[in-house]
Amino acid sequence: MPKKTKLAVIGTGSIAQSKHIPAYVKHPDAEIIAICDINPETLEKVGNELGLDKKYRFLDYNDLLKMREIEAVDICTPNCVHADPTIRALNAGKHVIVEKPIAMNAEEATQMCAAAKKSGKKLMVAQCMRWRSDGRALKRFIEAGDMGEIYYARVQALRRRGVPSWGVFIDKEKQGGGPLIDIGVHILDLTLWLMGHPRPIAASGQCYTKFGNKHGTFGVWGPWDYDNFTVEDFATGLVRFENGATMVIESSFCANIEKDILNTALLGTEGGCELMPLKMFREERQTLLDVTAVSLPQVNTHEAEIFGFIDAIRSDKPSPVPGEEALMTTKILDAIYKSSDEGKEVRIK
Repeated sequence: MPKKTKLAVIGTGSIAQSKHIPAYVKHPDAEIIAICDINPETLEKVGNELGLDKKYRFLDYNDLLKMREIEAVDICTPNCVHADPTIRALNAGKHVIVEKPIAMNAEEATQMCAAAKKSGKKLMVAQCMRWRSDGRALKRFIEAGDMGEIYYARVQALRRRGVPSWGVFIDKEKQGGGPLIDIGVHILDLTLWLMGHPRPIAASGQCYTKFGNKHGTFGVWGPWDYDNFTVEDFATGLVRFENGATMVIESSFCANIEKDILNTALLGTEGGCELMPLKMFREERQTLLDVTAVSLPQVNTHEAEIFGFIDAIRSDKPSPVPGEEALMTTKILDAIYKSSDEGKEVRIK
């Protein structure tokens, strides 16, 4: 019987505990053999739950990476601690899956992709929304030509009052930005994947902070540190692509809207669509038609992405979400933030 793939988890906080680790535990061919976290209490809690000997619990990931038997590493740290452990793990001969976004900026992401290429190991970014059943169904329609040429996308990840009151989500130095880089990156990645990853050439955008540092602002997850809120609470951008397509993106932690919105809409020469819920709009025989999906399977997207990572390693398949695609997404984010700072459109190389 083939041996299990031996893994280590760096960063054992909420996303690791609630999503990643349960998926590895469920996978019949995966085994977590080491963990790392800078918080001793979290390290002890997760280590005890996994039944790991204390010698396999590390406070420093450099020590963990010395374990030769580790084949792959899952990095669930804050954004500012994505690049270094990823590069070091790849250089140590480990496959890597790293939480989204791939890095704080495109410069770091470029270094990560270079390390993956040099090492010959797989680098995957945990963009779980690519496993949504509605997105997968829409991708099949697009690849069959039912949308024709996609020339416009509207991407929205909007919360009415959804500022995280935990972690480092409101700290620009550790996170890189606010809702755009946190939740906007999810739907942006999914939309680029649906569009076939056209090459972006320029972006313009504007970021606002209207509520984040305003004391007393209501939050569905409770109050946050208003005095140390250093990210945007709303961002919008326009992206232009080499093939002539354009995209508008909106993302917020706080906005005076009716309800939270997570959606992408695409316009094509043969049809249009909205993803959530999945609907397609067409003209056939001089008749306007709305096509609605009525039966889509329920999918645990985080579990599916972890299973995809393990399968890629064990079957030597390409990374399901390669670093180069995440780098493209990060270049767009960088350009929108830079455009907001400079007040002009920014070219994307």
